[in-house]
Amino acid sequence: MPTPSPSALPIRRLTHRDLTACADLSEDRGWPREEHKWGLLLSAGKGYGIDDPDGGLVTACVITEYGPYGSPSLGAIGMVLVAERHSRQGIGRRLMRHVVAGMGTTPLTLHATPNGRPLYEELGFKATGRAEMVRGRFRPGNSPSTIATRAATAEDLTTILRLDEEVFGTDRTHVITRLPAFADQLRVAEDNGRIIGYAAAWPNMDTQVVGPLIARDTETAKALLASLAAHTDRPLRTDIDVRHEELLAWVKERGLESVAFNAVMTYGITELPGDWSRRFAPLTVAAG
Repeated sequence: MPTPSPSALPIRRLTHRDLTACADLSEDRGWPREEHKWGLLLSAGKGYGIDDPDGGLVTACVITEYGPYGSPSLGAIGMVLVAERHSRQGIGRRLMRHVVAGMGTTPLTLHATPNGRPLYEELGFKATGRAEMVRGRFRPGNSPSTIATRAATAEDLTTILRLDEEVFGTDRTHVITRLPAFADQLRVAEDNGRIIGYAAAWPNMDTQVVGPLIARDTETAKALLASLAAHTDRPLRTDIDVRHEELLAWVKERGLESVAFNAVMTYGITELPGDWSRRFAPLTVAAG
């Protein structure tokens, strides 16, 4: 009996049991396995994929929904991958069409690599912003920040959630409440006892990824970044909205180097909700 074409195979929901297969797919495309990140995305979001009759996955992606349960106000698409042996056969396009159709009228966003951007444009996504990935060992400056930072506590979570929704533009409680278990560090910045920003750093291969990074202003963002760097011996990596030119210049002065640029794309909306001026970096480009 001939093996069916991948284009004819059913698309199904992925679960946590597919974590290893998803990591294998990442590795197949030359990406890091990123099992820790896949674990978060598969538990907080919805994974979709196609099984390979020969084992593993032909393709996969994850969508993270934000806003009211059952009636999301925003969906973030990420980790769109097609196995090398099945590439350039329209399989990624088919999966994306399935996911976009399934979201109905819900606005969508994603971060696109230069390679992926033409497909997303074909599907109706439009570039509305840009993020720059930077990476390196952070070198502290000579003058310490005057902004107080500390490790977050369980008592801070309600305030963090309120601030996050205000800045992100929609509720993402189901993701942010996972940060204490997911991240190595979760820190807040304060002004007279009031929380004015927060940031997390989580493990990814040999780095700590900084995200989300939400702060009242650039000086607060700098203080949070420096405090995260001071509490790890790993290089830092983060994706900063290019409109935050001052922060990007500052991290490069402190030893981080530009790695790549991604286009921030939207579907069904002309720009992302919330306050970009206080949103410095996403939790991960895969989830916004």
